[in-house]
Amino acid sequence: MTDRLWTRLLSMRSGDDGLHRNEIGPAFSLYGPLASAKDRFVLAQVGQSLDGRVATPSGDARDISGPEGLAHLHRCRALVDAVIVGIGTVQNDDPRLSVREVNGPSPTRVVIDCRGELTGNERLFHEGTAPVIVIQGNDASRSAHGCEVVRLQRGSSGLDPSDILECLADRGLKRTLVEGGAKTIARFIDAGHVDRLHVTISPLIIGSGPCGISLAPITELCNAQRPSAEVYLLGRDVLFDCDMKPGSHLGAGKSQKIPVSNNAETAIEVNM
Repeated sequence: MTDRLWTRLLSMRSGDDGLHRNEIGPAFSLYGPLASAKDRFVLAQVGQSLDGRVATPSGDARDISGPEGLAHLHRCRALVDAVIVGIGTVQNDDPRLSVREVNGPSPTRVVIDCRGELTGNERLFHEGTAPVIVIQGNDASRSAHGCEVVRLQRGSSGLDPSDILECLADRGLKRTLVEGGAKTIARFIDAGHVDRLHVTISPLIIGSGPCGISLAPITELCNAQRPSAEVYLLGRDVLFDCDMKPGSHLGAGKSQKIPVSNNAETAIEVNM
């Protein structure tokens, strides 16, 4: 990523994409769909270890992603209108959810606080970098914390992701980044609302701790989701850019040629 390329991507975010529709290269392949989206676009992002952990059992999630992986996350924040996290992420990490590692605007911070558990002491309430919206269930205790509070109908399994995205779209917030936690990301995936899933894997082994996505269990691998994906190197981190839209998944039992060296003619065939 160069300053020139990043400036072009930011201009695409602002609606000036006329000069960039024919741009090619890894940066535009990775960030272009998000930056140029005109209608609703949902990106989910997970940064994890080699063994699929996003934190230690005590909740320490710092320094899992390397510098390039962290810069990638902040680029994604800068290219969306809103970043969404669940109450658990705020309680465990106390994130700012702002853009600091790259140049660009900070998105509206959205916290799903179904039961009204926020205290108002959380760090994001005391930084004026961007607005904060708290989404509560209709039966939650009323608390404002100096920000906009949206109350939605709460069902037996919580708030409906469709209702959340609709209320954000009503406020002009159409491009969203779902950043955590595992259950929040899973709810948006299960509802079929995630367009792209970014999974960044860092070369460390934590051994135990929470995972990045917590979907319902399956009994057979033939029922696993198999999204088509592009792979990018971010320093020492590896990023899988997965296309989650219906019809883009790979079918079970299909064979694909996968390169095993820099020689394009060298490949092995594996069952997918």
